[in-house]
Amino acid sequence: MKTESWQQQLAGAFSRVEDLLAYLELEGHFEPAMKAASRSFGFRVTRFFASLMEKGNIGDPLLRQVLPLGAELQDVPGFSRDPLADRAAHEGNGLLHKYHGRVLLITTGACAINCRYCFRRHFPYVDYQASPGQWQSLLRQLQQDAGISEVILSGGDPLILGNARLGRLLGQLRQIPHLKRLRIHSRLPVVLPDRLEAGLVELLERTGLSTSLVLHINHPAEISRELVDALAPLRRGGIVLLNQAVLLAGVNDTTDTQIHLAEALFQAGILPYYLHQLDRVQGAAHFAVQDATAVALHRSMQARLPGYLLPRLVREIPGTTSKQPLPLSQNEQPM
Repeated sequence: MKTESWQQQLAGAFSRVEDLLAYLELEGHFEPAMKAASRSFGFRVTRFFASLMEKGNIGDPLLRQVLPLGAELQDVPGFSRDPLADRAAHEGNGLLHKYHGRVLLITTGACAINCRYCFRRHFPYVDYQASPGQWQSLLRQLQQDAGISEVILSGGDPLILGNARLGRLLGQLRQIPHLKRLRIHSRLPVVLPDRLEAGLVELLERTGLSTSLVLHINHPAEISRELVDALAPLRRGGIVLLNQAVLLAGVNDTTDTQIHLAEALFQAGILPYYLHQLDRVQGAAHFAVQDATAVALHRSMQARLPGYLLPRLVREIPGTTSKQPLPLSQNEQPM
């Protein structure tokens, strides 16, 4: 029987790459550049997520997503610190407004795990997140724009907020009459399933809005029995479960892996939603998959999956009205 709360488990996460490698019996693979990379972008991995990795395998696809490498320190043309122009889309109080009818709220800069391909790895959260002191101003912004029908909670990871703080925010959003939908983007249930405890489930069931939880699962090995069990109450409570994955070289860039992922997601009650091409953030170029390879992979998936299990292959391009499906037309090609 588990005795630690999800907060205690979070506090006990690996914070040094040497310790994770020792746990995985991979001490001989440590390189000084790993420590340098983890100083550039912090290192954090929950012990639960580490338990899903194969010991003795430096190429484990889950480990690859979180292992700092010297390649992160290289400047690669075409990769920038703000690849999605999030700062330009900021309207104050942590609010990003990119697409018609919906806004994204950066609730926190904290995550339970630091994925090395994170497109916000350089984002100045201190200047752009919505602090509790700004929430009243934020709510006034939302109340004054009747064209907004959906709020997306992002971060960082919004589920790292405690239930009391999250509950206050959700209760205030519920009072805005023109809001219809709430979307929460989170990786936390995947790397720490105990976060989906009864109190949080109750909060999400009574938002008063059509609510969806968008998970971030890149590989079928991330779909643990603990995650499936923790999601079941949400499904029973009418919460829509979707998944967004990122296509990552050496992690999930084969047809068989993607087929297995789509089928495992559906078996767990999660609908495949998007398969993203990598956002071109500085430090993540070693994860990039060529567009032609990505399109061929997606077509191979299409030949083997029913339509409802086929995620849309997309890239986000700043200044466009929505995420763009691949292949891109000539005038949509990113610079």
